[in-house]
Amino acid sequence: MHPSETHATDTGRAWRPHEITAGAAGPPDLAGRLDALGADGLTGLLAEHKALVFRGFGVPPEAVEPVLDRLVPDRLPYVHGNSPRTKVGGNLYTSTEYPRQYTISMHNELSYAHRWPARLAFYCETAPGGGGATTVADGARWLGSLDGEVRDAFAGGVRYVQNLHGGFGFGKSWQDTFETDDRAAVEAYLADARAEWEWGPDGLRVTQLRPSTIEHPVTGAEVWFNQADQWHPAGLGTETSAELYDILPPDEFPQYVTFADGSPIPDEHVRHILDRGLDAAIDVDWHAGDLLLIDNVAVAHGRRPFEGSRRVLVAMSHG
Repeated sequence: MHPSETHATDTGRAWRPHEITAGAAGPPDLAGRLDALGADGLTGLLAEHKALVFRGFGVPPEAVEPVLDRLVPDRLPYVHGNSPRTKVGGNLYTSTEYPRQYTISMHNELSYAHRWPARLAFYCETAPGGGGATTVADGARWLGSLDGEVRDAFAGGVRYVQNLHGGFGFGKSWQDTFETDDRAAVEAYLADARAEWEWGPDGLRVTQLRPSTIEHPVTGAEVWFNQADQWHPAGLGTETSAELYDILPPDEFPQYVTFADGSPIPDEHVRHILDRGLDAAIDVDWHAGDLLLIDNVAVAHGRRPFEGSRRVLVAMSHG
């Protein structure tokens, strides 16, 4: 167990996702319950609670699409995503394919991109044999828990670098990342994203400057909103980080991050961010047929290690 998984801070306990259970008054099926609530009612609940867990409805795989249509209408493709996952339906993906023994640290989906989804919906098709909770954390509380030295160091923003191979190499290919093999379409996307890019003999290099915090568009709350700790070698652990440095210079890593001016981010800053995020994390344990809906700006998410099989799918929308 990761040392920071043994407890939650007091600030982390002050907030929890809101649960909606099948035994409460209302239609017994989740699609019917959501219809009774209405789109505005769902939006209001999500704005109030930041994350909603739907328990005990036992939604089978063949019935999940109508539920997702209500939770995340006009689902988005996972374009420019950096984590390994598989598309299993109409803009429906496996939530991650990182090995089961690893903790996935807290993050907001596509926070490094020019645009990000407003909502994420997770669906548990197969519950894990043990562990495997999806973790969620209030982004404003995470920001407030960081040392002033770290917050000040990130005030200028973050510089993300991706080296995407053309089919052979470390990490993801540019074709998988952008779900196309059309270079013109990739360039149009990157131009719209105000990113810099360069084609090379082995693939594509993308550089983006992004803020480290943003304000929630509805509440105005400032939240920690970057993935510097996940893109930094220190986030991989000491042994893996050292091996990566032995193989390649940092600017040739599949993904890398610096401060906005190109100066290196200290390892201790990264470990501090990771630990404070996990300290604030609340576990959402899974049973087959459960769903979780989160506000992707207000709430960060991650994953605990697990045993046995686990299949959790994710869909995204702008609202």
